[in-house]
Amino acid sequence: MQRYLSANWIYPVTSAPIANGVLEVSDTGEIIAILTAEEASNQNIEGIEQFEGVLVPGFVNSHCHLELSHLFGKIPEQTGLPAFVREIVAQRAAADEEVIAAMEIADKQMYENGIIAVGDISNQLISKEVKQQSALYYHTFVEVFGFNRASQPIIEEAIKIRDSYWPLHASIVPHAPYSVSNELFQYIEKNTRPHDVLSIHNQETVAENEFFEKGTGDFEAMYQRMGVPKSEAHGTGENAIRYHLPQMPSNKTLLVHNTFTSKADIDFAAAQHKDLYWCLCPNANVYIENNLPDVTLFVDPQVKVTLGTDSLASNHQLSILAEMQTLQQQKRVPFDELLKWATINGAAFLGIDQQYGSFEIGKTPGVNLVELGESKIIKSKNVKRLI
Repeated sequence: MQRYLSANWIYPVTSAPIANGVLEVSDTGEIIAILTAEEASNQNIEGIEQFEGVLVPGFVNSHCHLELSHLFGKIPEQTGLPAFVREIVAQRAAADEEVIAAMEIADKQMYENGIIAVGDISNQLISKEVKQQSALYYHTFVEVFGFNRASQPIIEEAIKIRDSYWPLHASIVPHAPYSVSNELFQYIEKNTRPHDVLSIHNQETVAENEFFEKGTGDFEAMYQRMGVPKSEAHGTGENAIRYHLPQMPSNKTLLVHNTFTSKADIDFAAAQHKDLYWCLCPNANVYIENNLPDVTLFVDPQVKVTLGTDSLASNHQLSILAEMQTLQQQKRVPFDELLKWATINGAAFLGIDQQYGSFEIGKTPGVNLVELGESKIIKSKNVKRLI
């Protein structure tokens, strides 16, 4: 039996907001009709559920690390990325039962926060069962890294993990420019299928660019501690994005974090790669680096932006609305822009925009109720998931 949902505003995302509109939704969550107040009145519809706030589609979390959920509250804030990475390495090991239980809680939290689809970074197969049992759509990015190890065993293990995620969607991706060698990039390209979507952590810290430009800084010190020699890629005078992007396959690709990305970098990337998306994870940026990207650079119709939460190791919650609120409060990004980033752009990146990301007839995008104040200011992080 269908439901009729109404609120102060309905935001279809791909069309203009509708004041006091009505969504007709089937019992399977399919959008049957999107009505103006006048159209609904003319049809004498009974049983309309009225809500205070705005109705928006389910959110897409395009960058998460579900496997790190058991590290919630265990890593100090604002220590910088190299120190954060050290803590991840030191504390990551845990019993499977603990890791799985934490992932189940995180998955439930995302559902309750109105998230409908997730792009998730994985280094192993442990999250498969949680994802299979979840109400959320997952695409798993099987992440590889290696600057001083033979690349063939790394890629063989990654292929095994990727294929074992079937029937869930999965693809092999590089971790970050400072952790993937030229040779490993070549192996990734050879094993990227035409339909795969890709991601890479990009320019998350100023030390990342320094390492490639000058061969110095925190990452050089980390390499020394690990006994890893620098390569010819370090100290070239060219920054991180100029190292990794020319080596990425031409598939749809997500650049994640971009905390220290410049206008020149965005222009370079646009010329270099024709199918790029840029993921912002503001609360993780604050947690790790106490910094945010120059978001004004990304408010551009030619730049496709998505939002992510990163992990519970680097965030206080897994909520896309909380990410939107941070960008609105600290960077004055308009709500309508943020909503596109949080819904249709993420769905388009994952290749699921025929089903998710906007209120359009025939889609099953989920329906969230959000509190919006004057000037479209997000009043709270609370999301009421209606469907």
